[in-house]
Amino acid sequence: MSAFDFADQFRRDPDGGEPDLITIDGTDRFILDEAPHVHGDALRQPGEVAVVDDRNGVLTLGALTVHGASDVRVVQDSLVAERALEANAGTFGRRGFHHPETFEQAFRDVRLVLLRLSKSNDRLDEVARAVARFAASDVVLLAGGVSKHMNLSQNDVLRRSFGEVTASRGRGKSRLLIAQDPLRAQANRAAVTNPWPRSVHVDELGMTLVAHGGVFAGTSLDMGTRELLAAADAAVPDARTVVDMGSGSGVIATAVALRRPGVRVVATDVSQVAVLSTRATAEANGVADRVSVVRADAGDELGSNSAQLVLCNPPFHDDTTVSTDAAEAMFRNGATILQSGGELWCVWNSHLRYRPVLERLVGPTRQIARSARFTVTASRVR
Repeated sequence: MSAFDFADQFRRDPDGGEPDLITIDGTDRFILDEAPHVHGDALRQPGEVAVVDDRNGVLTLGALTVHGASDVRVVQDSLVAERALEANAGTFGRRGFHHPETFEQAFRDVRLVLLRLSKSNDRLDEVARAVARFAASDVVLLAGGVSKHMNLSQNDVLRRSFGEVTASRGRGKSRLLIAQDPLRAQANRAAVTNPWPRSVHVDELGMTLVAHGGVFAGTSLDMGTRELLAAADAAVPDARTVVDMGSGSGVIATAVALRRPGVRVVATDVSQVAVLSTRATAEANGVADRVSVVRADAGDELGSNSAQLVLCNPPFHDDTTVSTDAAEAMFRNGATILQSGGELWCVWNSHLRYRPVLERLVGPTRQIARSARFTVTASRVR
């Protein structure tokens, strides 16, 4: 079965006119078609294939269905992608994969890594270093992306960990990068330190930020976060439980815990990289005992009526796509999490005009601060 045939299998009811349950694009097809050519032997051996940042489960289920792989190790940063893989695997009766907890468990002795490129070179760097460190000496990393979002710096990132990096010709709108020979890069390993996670002291906040590769804003202080933190001391001063929704590196959650010694902070993010970064930042600043971190999609794992204050700096990009869906989900879930009379304090790019949305999904909304780029609002649950 080819990747093109495989794509036709993924429909709820091909004769019923229902939409695709899972989408497969040209990049997924390109990776699946080329995988047996770069390391077909690994596909035939249990436990020798790892898949990284598979968006909807296409690469994982394709490796199982098209190439007969088994015991595939899957690393997905996004909880949404992880849930999609589990749902699609259940629907089509495909198993034979698992989600390791660490990079070492994910890449130890694997011989083929299939990876969907994101816009983050830091994410690529941390993954590539882990593959070079833990995988078999003949491992091949096959990375694919949409050509217009790829650049030569990705080749340079891979060359830090692999001796040979080549690029395929474009096919349709996609292109592949093939990295191999980690031993050449490991020859000087004693002189090279692993920069992940990164740790930086931010004098402005009087705290240390810790970030894994790919987390939003890294170890820098995002301007929107700066605006929200400047106003947040006045937010529901008697709050006992504060939620940082979309925690990123954990700067808001940790800052609140440091400024308000009596509160319990719950930090939540859909990204595993963000969860790990938030925990590390809380630990670095001595507040890990009061900051609990939950991996959730827009806070959907948090209890109803469980907090008096929600702080939120919502994203308006989904990787390379502009989208306000995540923000609206955060507003909707924030209203559910808050107790009656609680408030959601949010910072947003002024051009997005979120105030009517906040009024509709949360409650009466007032402007707290406004700069040339950002607006901070407070919305009270009815």
